[in-house]
Amino acid sequence: MTTQKYKMLVLDLDDTLLRDDYSISSRNKELLFQAQNQGVKVVLASGRPTPAMLQFADELKLSHYDSYMISFNGAVVTSMKDNEIMFETSLTNKEVHSLYDFSVDNNVHIITYSNKGVISETDSEYIDVEINLTGMHHHKVPSFKSEVTGSAVKCILLEHPDYLKEVEKKLKAERTDLSVSRSKPFFLEVMPHGIDKAASLDFLAKKLGIEQHEVIAVGNAGNDLSMVQYAGLGIWVDNVSDDLRHQADYIVASNENDGVAEVIEKFILS
Repeated sequence: MTTQKYKMLVLDLDDTLLRDDYSISSRNKELLFQAQNQGVKVVLASGRPTPAMLQFADELKLSHYDSYMISFNGAVVTSMKDNEIMFETSLTNKEVHSLYDFSVDNNVHIITYSNKGVISETDSEYIDVEINLTGMHHHKVPSFKSEVTGSAVKCILLEHPDYLKEVEKKLKAERTDLSVSRSKPFFLEVMPHGIDKAASLDFLAKKLGIEQHEVIAVGNAGNDLSMVQYAGLGIWVDNVSDDLRHQADYIVASNENDGVAEVIEKFILS
């Protein structure tokens, strides 16, 4: 028997590992336990805030298997064994306030996070998606700038996908000092410069002595592209958007059809 080729399996959560109802299928779960029992590190990598990922880390027993989570799109890396933050970075207050100004000038919603929950000045069906997805409290405030007086881990700009595409182009052109990517068609994630899932994955792999070619990364959206390209084997689930389809090594079944289980069967257990 040859030694195991892949040592780390990095999974996006929403629309990748999770089904549309935010659950992990029993098939995916079963195979993830098989992979972990073979010594493969299963790492959850999401745009979600850390607290909104913990239930899935618990479900997959990541602390038992001494594994890790990458949250806030790469801004935080947590060791699940001792719940220790290994890496953390954030947008400066000046950057957050300038993003707020940009959101007003371009007529899009903006949110960030604090210990009070999801912070916004406005209501929107798209903000409601984030509230439902994270299970966090919506802390609506009269003044975003007065509320956010310090740094913030990330901001999200939200609006109808067609319009947000144009806003994304504009923001990327104007703000080369920030990392910008889409996690859902109506979520434009803004991070500190040089921060994305790949950067944090690289940090973690190096810490664990795992080579790039020993990593599989699975995702479905623009904010997964960096890690899918970084990994030795980069995989999309079938519900990836058309403009990204050609930018991975392999495509498996959709998030509704146990795509992650297919990855494990084909590339880890075979």
